Amino acid sequence: MSGHSKWAKIKHKKGDADAKRGAVFTKITKEITAAAKDGGGNVETNIRLRAAVARARESNMPSSNVENAIKKGTGELPGIVFETVIFDARGPGGVAMLIEGLTDNKNRTTAEVRNLLNKKGGSLAGAGSAAFLFVKKGYFVIEKDKATEDQLIEIALDLGTDDPLTEGDSFEISCDHTKFEAVKTALAAKKIETSTAEITMLPTSTVKVEGNDVKNVLGLMEALEEHEDIQNVHANFDISEEDMAKLAAEEE
Repeated sequence: MSGHSKWAKIKHKKGDADAKRGAVFTKITKEITAAAKDGGGNVETNIRLRAAVARARESNMPSSNVENAIKKGTGELPGIVFETVIFDARGPGGVAMLIEGLTDNKNRTTAEVRNLLNKKGGSLAGAGSAAFLFVKKGYFVIEKDKATEDQLIEIALDLGTDDPLTEGDSFEISCDHTKFEAVKTALAAKKIETSTAEITMLPTSTVKVEGNDVKNVLGLMEALEEHEDIQNVHANFDISEEDMAKLAAEEE
C-alpha cells in the first residue's frame, strides 16, 4: 500500500484517539493566515484559503478563530508573518520525504527538523532531490459502503480523473489539482461522502519498506507531523498489509 494512503489512515485513527485539538487548531490557523496573505481573504477566489477554511470547519474550529486568522493574513489585524519552508529529506530504507511547513524563524525550524531526522534515521537532502518524485494532485478516499465502483468510474469518465483504485475497504480517486473542486462537487451531487478530500502531493513511484524500517519510517513521520511548524509530510514508502498487521499487533 502506498505511503500516502496508509499514512492517511494511520493519522485518522490516531487523531480520533489523541484528540490533539490545540495542536490541530494552531496548524490550521497558520495555514489560513498564510493563505490569506498570499492570495487574499476571499474564499471564493482563493483555493488554498477555501481548503484551509474547510479543514477548520471539519475540525470544529470556532468561526471567530477563522475570521481572525484571515484578517491577520490580509493585514486587517496585527499578527506574526509566517514563511513557507520546504525540506527535501531521506528517511529509513531510502524513503523520499517532502516536508512542508510554516514558520516565523526558518533557521530554528531547519535545525529542529534536521535534529528530528537524525534521531530517527533520516537526513536532510539537497533542494529538489525529493520534490521531483511527487506531483500535486486532488485526492479523495471513499469508504466502500458509501459508493459503488461504477459510480466512481462514471465520475472519472465525466471529469477525466484517474481511474478509482481499491485499497482495502476503500476507494481512492486522484485527479489534476485544478479539477479538485469539480470532483468534490460531483461527489457531493451524488451524495457520496468522503473520508479524505484534499489537494496534496502524491508520489510518482514508491520504495518498498520492510522489517525494522517499517516502524522507523512511521515513527519519523509521526515525529515530524507533531512539530508545530510542520504542516504536511509526504513520503513514497510502500508497506505491505502483512507488515502493517504485524506492527499493529506489537503496539497492542
